[in-house]
This record gives sequence, structure tokens and C-alpha cells, in this order.
Amino acid sequence: MVNPSHPGNVGSAARAIKTMGFSELVLVEPKFPDVTTQPEAVALASGALDVLENARIYPSLEEALAPVTLAFALTARVRDLGPPPCDIRQAADLACAHLAETAEGVTAVVLGTERAGLTNAQIALCHRICHIPANPEYSSLNVAQALQLAAWELRYALLVDQGAALLPQSTAQEPARGAAPASSEAVQAFLAHWEEALIGVQFLDPAHPKKLMPRMRHLFSRLSLTRDEVDMMRGVCTAMLNAAKKK
Repeated sequence: MVNPSHPGNVGSAARAIKTMGFSELVLVEPKFPDVTTQPEAVALASGALDVLENARIYPSLEEALAPVTLAFALTARVRDLGPPPCDIRQAADLACAHLAETAEGVTAVVLGTERAGLTNAQIALCHRICHIPANPEYSSLNVAQALQLAAWELRYALLVDQGAALLPQSTAQEPARGAAPASSEAVQAFLAHWEEALIGVQFLDPAHPKKLMPRMRHLFSRLSLTRDEVDMMRGVCTAMLNAAKKK
């Protein structure tokens, strides 16, 4: 972050990168030399105080970029001159490829001031200009928001490149591994029971069924029901019918 003027943005930036698995925050000539201990920065870091406290501060962008082998200048403005442009997703792919090819590779995303962004001279120090394809009628992003998007794209690209899981190990949408699938006969018997229950609670009028049951059949056919799920639903049907008889 070059010349950040608002401590809150620095704290938010620390939180943004930590949530995406990154930990190195670099500040170039911040307005407040003690920005990492400013109350607003500490408050907005919210759980990423370690990243904030370990942020490195440099007097110039040249010194900050000295160890970097691939730097992306993140900017919303179109520049006639300067490094070749790419969007943020392309930048993430380029960064992954660079790190895979170069054992000592170091990549960086460079953001400018809150008000003016990066100067042409600062952009010239980077290898690529990087854009976030936001709403062209209102493309202004807070620097911490822009950094969050960049960090997310980089994390996603790294996960894909490493073949890592993109979803939690267990999801509610999937049946338990090894669960016995329901047979077609069991599903059809359940659907007949389900229709009887719907009639029993007067949700379905057998004289005017319309398309309710075909839609219900289509719904349940998409679910890949297990044997236990069919048994559970048969229990629901029985309870519905028993309740209807007591009225």
C-alpha cells in the first residue's frame, strides 16, 4: 500500500489478506508513521493484529519492490503508457505460473493512495497493470476492498493450481458416503404414499390434481434419495395421515 492516509484502511487491509491466507503487508511512506498502532487500524484489523503488527514500512516504493520479481499495479484508470495490462483473474494465473516456474519468485500487488491511486512513475516500477472489471459507471473501490478482491483471486488460483479442495469436506447437500441408494420400487411406493398423504391433509384435490404430482415426481427424481431418506419421508406421510384422521 503506497502512501495510505487512513489507518482504518490499513487495518482492513490486514484483515482482508489474512482471511485469504496471506500475511505480508507492506506499507510505503504512510501518512502516520505509527499507523499500525493507531486505534482505528487495530480495531478494523479484527483478528488480524499479527499481520498488522508485522507490516513492513519502507520510505519508497523502489525499496519495497527490491525483492519482488513480479509486481502488479492495481489501478482503475486506463494508462496510455506503462506495463502491459491484465485483469485481476489473469493476474492471479500469471502469479501462480511465475511462482511455479521460479523457486525464488516473489509477487506483489501494489495499491496507491485512497484519493489518487498510483502515479505513472509508481506504475512504471511494476511489471503489469492490473484492473478489476467493476461497474464502468462507478468503478471506485476502497483500497481495502480492492485488496480483498485481489487476495481472493490469488487464493482461488493457488487452490486450483495445487488441486486443493474448494468446498468444506462435508456438505449438507450430499448424502453420507456409503449410504444405500433407494431403489426405484421404494421411491415409487413413497410417491404413492406421499400422494395419499397430500390428499389426506387436503393439500391435493384428487378431482382437480392439476400438475402437482408430476412436479413432485420431478422434484424427488432430482434428489437421488437414499433408503434412509425414503423411510424418513414415509414416516412423515404416516404422521400426516394420522393427523388428518383425528380432525
